[in-house]
Amino acid sequence: MSDEEHRTIADAAEPAKADGPPYADCVLCREPTEYPESYRGLTLCPRCEWQEAQRTACSG
Repeated sequence: MSDEEHRTIADAAEPAKADGPPYADCVLCREPTEYPESYRGLTLCPRCEWQEAQRTACSG
């Protein structure tokens, strides 16, 4: 398998922040995010990003 096949969401490059509206909607709560509407891919608002990080963090 190539390195590309082993990439995870965490490995993906962070999208550039938008300079202003229109903003992309969060894929979980549909609130506006900090990312441009033209960005393709998973976009989360700051609250959902934090909650997702907490959910996937090691609790050990």
